[in-house]
Amino acid sequence: MPSPVLNIEQLEKRFGDVEVLKDISLSMQKGEFLVLLGPSGCGKSTLLNCIAGLEEISGGVLEIDGAVMNNVPPKDRNIAMVFQSYALYPNMTVAENITFGMKVRREDPASRKAKAAEVARLLQIEALLDRKPAQLSGGQRQRVAMGRALVREPTLFLFDEPLSNLDAKLRVEMRAEIKRVHRVLGASIVYVTHDQIEALTMATKIVVLKGGVVQQVGTPTEIYNHPANTFVADFMGSPPMNLLEAEIVAEYGGCMVTLEGGVQLFDPRPNPSATGVPMPVLLGVRPEHIALGKGKAQATLPVVEVELAGSDKLVQLKAGASKLIARLPADSDIEIGQDVLVSFDMGKACYFSKPSGGRLPCVE
Repeated sequence: MPSPVLNIEQLEKRFGDVEVLKDISLSMQKGEFLVLLGPSGCGKSTLLNCIAGLEEISGGVLEIDGAVMNNVPPKDRNIAMVFQSYALYPNMTVAENITFGMKVRREDPASRKAKAAEVARLLQIEALLDRKPAQLSGGQRQRVAMGRALVREPTLFLFDEPLSNLDAKLRVEMRAEIKRVHRVLGASIVYVTHDQIEALTMATKIVVLKGGVVQQVGTPTEIYNHPANTFVADFMGSPPMNLLEAEIVAEYGGCMVTLEGGVQLFDPRPNPSATGVPMPVLLGVRPEHIALGKGKAQATLPVVEVELAGSDKLVQLKAGASKLIARLPADSDIEIGQDVLVSFDMGKACYFSKPSGGRLPCVE
C-alpha cells in the first residue's frame, strides 16, 4: 500500500492546562475524502488548524506526504484552505481573487489567465470572471473561494465548514459540486463539518470526534450501520438510532431481547455477550428498521406522536417507559393513541454495553 498523504500519530493539543485534542491517530490515502465530524467544541476545527499549521501541536507527529510537518510553517506545507467565510477581496474581480496567490508568487500573467479560465470551467463560473464579490450569490462566492484553492494544485485541500453560511437548497447544490470536483481531480480533501448528512453523503472516510477524542473512524456505511458506541449511534442519523433499555439472554442459538414493559423480541444471531443469565444492555434500532405489520420479531405498541416528514411519517411509539421512533411511509394510516403492530429487523440491530456505552459483538 502507498504511503498515506496524511498521517497523524498520538497528536495532542493543549491551550494552557486545557487539553483540546487527546491522542489523535489517523491516516488518509491520496484521493480520499476525509470528514472530521462532531458537535460544536469537539476539536474538529482545531485539528484542521493543526494540519494547516495555523496551530502548533503540543505532542505527537503530523506528516504530510511522508514529511514531518510539526514545525513547518503553513506556507511550506503545500496545502490550500477553504474557510467558512469566503474571505474574498471585495475590490478584486473573480479572476483576480482566484489567481491572487499566483500573482504573489510572481507567476506570469498568461499562466494566471489560463489557470483562471481552467478553474472557472471546472466550477462552471466562466461568466463571472469579471464580476466583483458584491455581485455574487453565496454559492457563487463559495465557488470562487474553491477556485482560489484549486489553482494551487496542493497536496491537501482543507475545508472548514464551507457550507454553513448557505441556505438548504444551496447546501445541496454545493455538496454535489464539491463531490464532482473531488471525483474529477482525484483530490485529497480533509473536510470539517458538524452536519452528519454532509458527512454521510460526501465522505469516503469519517472521523467522529467528541471532547477531543476520536470515537470511531470508518466509511459512511460502517459508521452508520455499526456505530462504535452510543454517542456515535445517537449522533449519526436523523432521527438518530433508537436506544432502548433491554435485557438479553442466550436462547435457541440466538438471544431473547426483553424491552421495558415485557416486550420480547427474538434475535436469531448468536451473540457472544449473551449467556443463560439476563444481561442489561441498550438495544439500538434505526427508525427505518421498524415496519408496520407482522414479522419474526414483532410487538404491539401504543402511538405517542405522529410527524409527517415529506415522503415519510415519523411515528413515536412507547415500550414501557422507553420511547422509540419508526420511519414509516407517509400514507400509513396511523393516529395518536392507537395501538399498532410493528416488526423489528433484528438482523440490523446493535447492542451496547450498559455501563460503558461501547458496542457489543454480535455475529452478523
